[in-house]
Amino acid sequence: MDRAQKVEMVEALSGTFANAGVVVVAHYSGLTVAELSQLRSSMREVDAHFKVTKNRLAKLALNDTAKSGLSDFFKGPTAIAYSDDPIAAPKMVAKFAKDNEKLVILGGMMGETLLDVDGVKALAELPSLDELRGKLVGMISTPATRIAGVLAAPGGQVARVINAYAQKGEAA
Repeated sequence: MDRAQKVEMVEALSGTFANAGVVVVAHYSGLTVAELSQLRSSMREVDAHFKVTKNRLAKLALNDTAKSGLSDFFKGPTAIAYSDDPIAAPKMVAKFAKDNEKLVILGGMMGETLLDVDGVKALAELPSLDELRGKLVGMISTPATRIAGVLAAPGGQVARVINAYAQKGEAA
């Protein structure tokens, strides 16, 4: 890499760190190219990204930023997983790490909050934004369904009583 490419890479990483809702740092030592490709494709499905980084360039990108606390994680073969959704990247990385012990989560950052391994795993266990929206819609629509059922019930009961009298009158 020449100097211009390094400057470009530092700028790209700075933009990534500044704009991402969450960043997860992990060691990827021992993963095959096929496994990394599988991880990247699963990350793309949830609109997240996984990128192998150069430690020195990542530390330069983090200097004098609100996320400079991440610098301590960049030792050894590191990669970052990031997304705008604060749940997507941690969820996919934790899922992949559970199935493949070669991927080791070191920590991360959500907004300006530094996360340790347990913090990243706690984020991964939360329901996604779409799941929360679905639950909210379900909670809102359930009372309306119950109200409609309660309002319809008296009319149905009246109809059943009238039908019973009609059948009783026909039988007599």
